[in-house]
This record gives sequence, structure tokens and C-alpha cells, in this order.
Amino acid sequence: METEKIILGIDPGTTVMGYGLISIKKGKMELVSIHELILKKYPNHETKLKYIFDKTLALIDEFHPDEVALEAPFYGKNVQSMLKLGRAQGVAMAASLYRNIPITEYSPKKVKMAITGNGNASKEQVAGMLQNLLKLKEFPTKYLDASDGLAVAVCHHFNSGTLVKENNYTKWESFLKQNPDRLKNNNTLIYRLKKL
Repeated sequence: METEKIILGIDPGTTVMGYGLISIKKGKMELVSIHELILKKYPNHETKLKYIFDKTLALIDEFHPDEVALEAPFYGKNVQSMLKLGRAQGVAMAASLYRNIPITEYSPKKVKMAITGNGNASKEQVAGMLQNLLKLKEFPTKYLDASDGLAVAVCHHFNSGTLVKENNYTKWESFLKQNPDRLKNNNTLIYRLKKL
């Protein structure tokens, strides 16, 4: 007897964070929920990060996903934007790992390729293909950040059971094993701060 699998997909952000949940039963994919968190109204970066952590935990506790998939930050030219995105992603990862939910990261290009067959597809093209894949009469949101979160969940479903996952973590230990440079950099930073 095949059991239902629920996947939570998150497109992290500190202005808007999109998310979507799908269920897979007998190979059939269905939309469970899609929405976005509007974070502009929060007064500072720390408050936004706390809200992302709390909301991710609330989603996990409400929907009980079996797996969480996240879009990895895009490495653009603006270092400050990338740093903020990385923190948002890290907080969502921490919430998932806190509840012992395995997480997987996918690059934006990989997500677009999985959904549309084109790694350079527009957000509108991704949303249109998701509507088709999930057999929706109309797309349930006008916000493209929400559809990006949903796209990550669908991408993860398409890649389940294959060796094309980019980064897969089940516990903090596996995250640190696959990212020793992050631990080293943090230890160096802590050492330098102690010397001040």
C-alpha cells in the first residue's frame, strides 16, 4: 500500500518568501497549499528571520511534510542581498532540521529546468507550466514568489529517487559534513571576534 508523501517547497526571501505544498499519492501530484509571506512590514532583518523560522515551524506542524525542498540563493552581484537571502534560507533550513525533516537544495536554474525544460524560463512560464502539471483551472495566486516555492516542491518530486539532487541534508551533522568550509569560516570568525 502506497502512502501519501507531502513535500514543502520554499523560495526564501527577506521581502517575500513563497511556499507551496504538494501531496503525492499513487504517483499523482496534487496541490495542498500555496502562499507567500510578506515581510516588508517588519521593522528589521532580525524580526524577519524570526518570523521565517516561526512560520516554517508552523507549516511543518500543520501539514506534516515528509521532505522540505529549498531554492538555493542566486549568486548575483549584490553581496548584501545574497547575504540576506542566505540567512533567510538558513533559518528555514534550521526550522526544518529542528523538526527532523530532511531538506534538499536546488539552484534556481535546476528548478526552472525541471518544470519547463528551460533553465532560463521566466517566472510567468514556470507558473503557467505548474498550472498545467497540477491540472488547475486557474492559478491560485497572483504572486510569483509563491509559485516559485511551489516549483521547488514539484522539482523535488521530479528528482526523488534519482542521483540528481544537489544538496541533501537530514541532520545538522550531514549539513556540516557537506559544508566543512562553512564551519571553518565560522570558527575563524569566532576566533577573530575573541581576539578583539
